[in-house]
Amino acid sequence: MGERFVVVPVDGGVVAGEGENLDAVEADPAPDTGSSSSRGAATGEGKETLEDSVLEAQDPNAVVPILEYNREPNKYGDGVPKENSPFINNTDNDKGNSYDGTNMALFEEEMDSNPMVSSLLNKLANYTNLTQGAQEHEEADDDEGPKKKTIKSPQMGTFMGVYLPCLQNILGVILFLRLTWIVGTAGILESLAIVGLCCSCTMLTAISMSAIATNGVVPAGGSYYMISRSLGPEFGGAVGLCFYLGTTFAGSMYILGTIEILLTYIVPKAAIFVAERKEDEVDALLNNMRVYGTCCLALMAVVVFVGVKYVNKLALVFLACVILSILAIYAGVIKTIFEPPDFPVCMLGNRTLQNHNFDKCLKTDIIDNLTVTTQLWKLFCDGTGLNATCNKYFDDNNVTMVQGIPGLTSGVISENMWSKYGPLGMLVENKLTSNGRHDPSQDIYLPYVVNDITTFFTLLVGIYFPSVTGIMAGSNRSGDLRDAQKSIPIGTILAIATTSFIYVTCVVLFGACIEGVLLRDKFGDSVKGNLVIGTLSWPSPWVIVIGSFFSCCGAGLQSLTGAPRLLQAIARDGIVPFLQVFGHGKANGEPTWALLLTAGICEIGILIASLDAVAPILSMFFLMCYLFVNLACAVQTLLRTPNWRPRFKYYHWALSFLGMSLCLALMFISSWYYAIIAMAIAGCIYKYIEYRGAEKEWGDGIRGLSLNAARYALIRLEEAPPHTKNWRPQLLVLLNLDSDQGVKHPRLLSFTTQLKAGKGLTIVGNVIEGTYLTKEAEAKKAEQNIKSSMSAERTKGFCHVVVSSNLRDGFSHLIQSAGLGGMKHNSVLMAWPGTWKQSNDPQSWRNFIETIRETTAAHQALLVAKNVDSFPTNQDRLGEGTIDVWWVVHDGGMLMLLPFLLRQHKVWRKCKMRIFTVAQMDDNSIQMKKDLQMFLYHLRLDAEVEVVEMHDNDISAFTYEKTLMMEQRSQMLKQMQLSRTEREREAQLIHDRNTASHATINDKADTGPERVHMTWTKDKLFTERNRNRECNTNVAVRDLFNMKPNQSNVRRMHTAIKLNEVVVNKSQGAHLVLLNMPGPPRNRGGDENYMEFLEVLLEGLNRALLVRGGGREVITIYS
Repeated sequence: MGERFVVVPVDGGVVAGEGENLDAVEADPAPDTGSSSSRGAATGEGKETLEDSVLEAQDPNAVVPILEYNREPNKYGDGVPKENSPFINNTDNDKGNSYDGTNMALFEEEMDSNPMVSSLLNKLANYTNLTQGAQEHEEADDDEGPKKKTIKSPQMGTFMGVYLPCLQNILGVILFLRLTWIVGTAGILESLAIVGLCCSCTMLTAISMSAIATNGVVPAGGSYYMISRSLGPEFGGAVGLCFYLGTTFAGSMYILGTIEILLTYIVPKAAIFVAERKEDEVDALLNNMRVYGTCCLALMAVVVFVGVKYVNKLALVFLACVILSILAIYAGVIKTIFEPPDFPVCMLGNRTLQNHNFDKCLKTDIIDNLTVTTQLWKLFCDGTGLNATCNKYFDDNNVTMVQGIPGLTSGVISENMWSKYGPLGMLVENKLTSNGRHDPSQDIYLPYVVNDITTFFTLLVGIYFPSVTGIMAGSNRSGDLRDAQKSIPIGTILAIATTSFIYVTCVVLFGACIEGVLLRDKFGDSVKGNLVIGTLSWPSPWVIVIGSFFSCCGAGLQSLTGAPRLLQAIARDGIVPFLQVFGHGKANGEPTWALLLTAGICEIGILIASLDAVAPILSMFFLMCYLFVNLACAVQTLLRTPNWRPRFKYYHWALSFLGMSLCLALMFISSWYYAIIAMAIAGCIYKYIEYRGAEKEWGDGIRGLSLNAARYALIRLEEAPPHTKNWRPQLLVLLNLDSDQGVKHPRLLSFTTQLKAGKGLTIVGNVIEGTYLTKEAEAKKAEQNIKSSMSAERTKGFCHVVVSSNLRDGFSHLIQSAGLGGMKHNSVLMAWPGTWKQSNDPQSWRNFIETIRETTAAHQALLVAKNVDSFPTNQDRLGEGTIDVWWVVHDGGMLMLLPFLLRQHKVWRKCKMRIFTVAQMDDNSIQMKKDLQMFLYHLRLDAEVEVVEMHDNDISAFTYEKTLMMEQRSQMLKQMQLSRTEREREAQLIHDRNTASHATINDKADTGPERVHMTWTKDKLFTERNRNRECNTNVAVRDLFNMKPNQSNVRRMHTAIKLNEVVVNKSQGAHLVLLNMPGPPRNRGGDENYMEFLEVLLEGLNRALLVRGGGREVITIYS
């Protein structure tokens, strides 16, 4: 066999009588959970001493808390009968508590809490049925109870699910009603600057949003969900309500756009209020907008209340109208090259005339050789006769006609290059000079085209910005997408690129095709009330008019549909108490109360009545929302939280910061007072939520910043444990020192540095045996040495040296009390006791096992590094290789998270991650591989996947023999321990006899079977001792040769051997191997066997890390 056993005395134990099973004395009927002894047992390669293992044994009857995951217990049983063999000692201890199979017997005791990976993969891969993740979604599922319906798998792709909805939301009312006016007023160059600023802002925001949206599954809620789960409930509530208000005012803007198109271009005669004088036209128009807008809002609200599904079905129809209108514009531009459309503009001198009340652009006309005055004459003169008194400017200047659409090749682009801003009432004039000197302010109530508002650059930015909003449409539909992590970035960025191209080309083409005075004519008064952009389109202006009308209707319905749902989501989160009533709705979940509030707020925008006044308001709210999306991405990137693993890689914190700065700048550029009001509203909501104490923990990035703050942050951290997204290993490193108080394993600190990368908490602990009064100098020296080693290994953290009466209590105190408030460790890192077999003190490996039990009881994760001295230093750079993860049982996801964290460090950066999982006989290994790949995709982890099939092979003779040798060795150690105890007792007897003359002692300590009272002499003492020793030796030898291996131990040894074979076969060349660490036996009688099992499991592996979860999920697919 080549097995080399090193006999180690073991304290305690009894001799089993002949035919008596050693395991029968176990207090707990559960079989030993083990790992095993190395096939080529340790031969002392490492020079680690008994200090490699810490903590002495606890009370043998103590109950060890078992990890609770609230997972559905796996239904095992593969039809393989339990082994009945004359070579196996079947005991009652195994009945009713065994795993009907041999391959995974090593993990069987904890399968109720740590199920096999094969049983979980199907649920893990299908995120809609995930048992982990965001708590609020689990609660929602629980509330539904038996009524919960089967969720259909989403089928929408990038084009239909993201690209087209974003196009529909971005393109709209501003493009059709205001873009020509913006180009005419600001000029081509400044218009391009406006478009560039706004589109750059949304593109940078889309990049940040893509990073957040691909950092896990984004349920319905879109931007609100992303911000609140990234920056916390206070920011989330404040920005969520701002986004809600922005969406609501967007509904107002679309309704006002609808009514403007209806009353100005489709049926002008439908106006209720008609102005008698030109100076009353503005007021009449606003009143008409208020009346019709209110009616339209009521109608749309009823439609949304009654049949929201029809709104969604009509969305494609409305989108088709938008696309057809844009195609008509491009077709019209092309047509102007060959045949410009005939839309003459009547000019009086250099002033543009409103062409409503006259047919001919003439002062006088010749009819039947008679000179007669025209309708235009009547507008400027007090009579129809040629001798009537007329306006002086009318007398001094001639009437001319210019072509409104001179065409793409006319050269008009040079005239439209520069801005022409002006105050309210400024006449729209062209470059021609007029005769005479006249005061334009005296003529503004004559039929001239004038500015209806004061124009300046920043105003136009605020009016234009709503035309680039709508980039969240894809993320809002994330629940309907087949692959949201792929579709949202591609679809959103492509939609922004497309619309930016459309806007830029439209700015240039409008400036190149349309006369400047017509561009600045906001309502098309100079072309008989036609929509200016319609005059350019082909085949008819009505294509644009009808298309823009339905586009605005559809956008208004979409806003009235989306805004109440956003408010309902905020209300149901419970972070703003006074909004909770809006979380309720109809039986089918439609937000009735939220719809009423939305309609009420929307009515405020309609009462404002001016599209140009409402646009900057919603610009503020959208800009604030986009600002916080960028902030969320920048914070998450700079914090580098473990859960921050966006599948979208083309982002950077600097881009997010630039986007945030641009949003802030645009807010103040558009309207500084609106910006201050919007920020004040958001600030009040933030303080209100903070004051009311939002009891929500969503794993937000702001909470991560608290780790770097002082007392206030510590107090906040104590409020609740970190969310799964913020979980990172906060390490307590149990370090061993040599006799000179030097660090024995500095590579353990190197590994800590590589794992932590300076983030989070690291506490390096050590225990010195003795009392503090006598060991104070040693403790200080040890602390200095540890700090020096930490500095040399670049380990950022704290040192904690404890002096205790024994190692067991000292390390127990460290595990329990290290840290402060929320700055506490959640994981323990230690080295494998490589010389536990060679140690003369059994306390070495007992301390190690007690450490495992203590970390389990404290719900802390445990990392055990084998051959830690062979781990790379911080100066090493590992070449291309692999980090292999052997995921056998699911214990919270530590095995997935650790390789990701290691690969952030330059030492491991070139290593690839491979994940192996074990398939049993009844498992579908092909489906398991697909499910595991899907699960890793949702986790945003790049790793090769392999499923290893381990069938229930017959247990080999080698396994039987190895198990038997292990048990025989254990029995021999117990015998030797008894012999040592006898020697100690005999020495005490002789000491008592020499110090107390003529003393007669009662033989209570005698190990003989009889209790005899006698006076001892030296000869009698040696004779009796030899007689008992021969008797005990004969019994012991006879028991050793008659032993049968215990069934539980055989199955555990089989697991260790078979698992070790496949691990060594697949991963012997890996840079690092991570394995699930089996739990120690519930019955302490099998502790030594457990160490043997672990030895066998790790045999042949150069660098190995045993990982044991801490009783909670540490990795999630959610954003």
